[in-house]
Amino acid sequence: MSAPVTLVLATRNQGKIREFRRILDAISQGAINLVGLEEFPHTTDVEETGKTFKENALLKAQSVCKETGLPAIADDSGLCVDALNGAPGIFSARYAGLHGDDSANNLKLLRELENVPEENRGAHFTCAAALVLPDGREHVAEEIFEGSILYAPIGDHGFGYDPLFRPQGFSISSAQMSAEEKDLISHRGKSLRAIAPHVISLLTSLG
Repeated sequence: MSAPVTLVLATRNQGKIREFRRILDAISQGAINLVGLEEFPHTTDVEETGKTFKENALLKAQSVCKETGLPAIADDSGLCVDALNGAPGIFSARYAGLHGDDSANNLKLLRELENVPEENRGAHFTCAAALVLPDGREHVAEEIFEGSILYAPIGDHGFGYDPLFRPQGFSISSAQMSAEEKDLISHRGKSLRAIAPHVISLLTSLG
């Protein structure tokens, strides 16, 4: 059996790294060694100047691939709330000002929706996953995860807006789901499964 191919995930978010690794391991059956940017501390933080999730995912994957010389995968994901005209959208991670402050982001979202009735609290997560190889090949997949916004955070699993997001057809939040349950229906799980055949075929062609 050939050695696993190293794939760099363009993030330092440990929750996201664990989620990507879990999903890709199940798909690739050990053919991919996924590492995060903690292995490459001197890589540049990419300014997300794109206007869409796909553009930002590609920007991050292209930058990490160029700086490390290794195949790179990146995602750009966010929460789009109907009553807020799609906000926070591509600004989800820094909605309250500081990048990655989940508590502040959730509090701001609750304030923005304070007087919005349940029937108007529809929302969806979007995830675009981009794969970039050193030879210039690229592929992007985008998927969504439908649901609604709760009135208060519930649950201890997941990260980001998971405690406030109730998936469509469920009576619990994303943060109350097991990792395996969430992977089957989440935006990230679906986008990774959509891009997985390309990840595996492109990376094995490098072996």
